[in-house]
Amino acid sequence: MSAPNDIASAASMTALTIRLEDELFAVEAGRVREILDLVPITAVPNSPAFVGGLINVRGRVVPLADLRVMFGMARPEPDEDTRIVVMEVDIDGEPTIAGILADKVHDVTDIEAASIEEAPKVGMRWRPEFVKGIGKRNGGFIIIPDMERIFETSAGRSPVGAASEEGSAL
Repeated sequence: MSAPNDIASAASMTALTIRLEDELFAVEAGRVREILDLVPITAVPNSPAFVGGLINVRGRVVPLADLRVMFGMARPEPDEDTRIVVMEVDIDGEPTIAGILADKVHDVTDIEAASIEEAPKVGMRWRPEFVKGIGKRNGGFIIIPDMERIFETSAGRSPVGAASEEGSAL
């Protein structure tokens, strides 16, 4: 099996597909630790909008991130389909457990490496630096976010992350 960051060299990527707004996203299934129903979220004062809360996962404090902020999407109220995907991401080379909100969790699927292309630099509504690739499945597109870049940007509060957070205020 290939390293988690090495999508291109694998024959396929096993991914958990999630929905954010009307878009389908894929996160590497090997990074997913568990999927939770919505749990109480503790707000963190003065934190970036992207990681605005903490959750308790079996006695462990876990930051909860909202990818919709980084992708400039609306943030609807949670409903019966909202889930938290608890996963491992590398931040500055160190494995870190974090949760991400999903409007809906779909399934685990294989995305053939040959069907994964680099994100176009023009014509996308998402920041291309946060997209590792675009996969194709059943005639539709699946966005593969670059979780390390997203979390490193938010942790460092770089101007890129700040611009995304400001652009998401609706």
